[in-house]
Amino acid sequence: MRKINKAREELFKLIKSQAYSEGRFVLSSGKISSYYIDCRKVTLTSRGAYLAALVILDIIKNKKIDAVGGPTIGADPIVGAVSVLSLVKHNKPIKAFLVRKSAKSYGAKRQIEGPRLTKGCRVVVVDDVATTGGSLIETLACLRKQGIKTEMVVVLVDRNEGAKQALKKAKCKFVPIFNIKDFRNN
Repeated sequence: MRKINKAREELFKLIKSQAYSEGRFVLSSGKISSYYIDCRKVTLTSRGAYLAALVILDIIKNKKIDAVGGPTIGADPIVGAVSVLSLVKHNKPIKAFLVRKSAKSYGAKRQIEGPRLTKGCRVVVVDDVATTGGSLIETLACLRKQGIKTEMVVVLVDRNEGAKQALKKAKCKFVPIFNIKDFRNN
């Protein structure tokens, strides 16, 4: 447990120093924000991806999970790191998947990318930052349409702008590693 606490502390410091900015930002929703968190600046580094995966694997360690995935693009580096670390560190490989906003119009025309997930699969959805939870709800809907059960949603940072409530309404457990208050008060 001590190692995980150190990993969590280091991940926090990386996000705070490299991904958190104050200023005037337009969010994808069109809303204006006085801060922005670009976790890809952390999760697209080897150390950041490793730390995020280590913390997430600790959160899901007692769950029977078939796969971990999330909405592309924020989840991409996290999903890859969790999958690799599940094999290397625990010798219990977890499949990875990504969910597009819509199915491709060419090739296999899939919306869920990665190894085939079958009806009844149990998955954990991850993402870097949650605001209103819109992309997470869309991801859950896509998975549910395929008969895939989401055990929980884990995000690196919750902006406290409705994601928790949206996921509760969707009957899905929501686990933020950090909350925006952690960054705004430090």
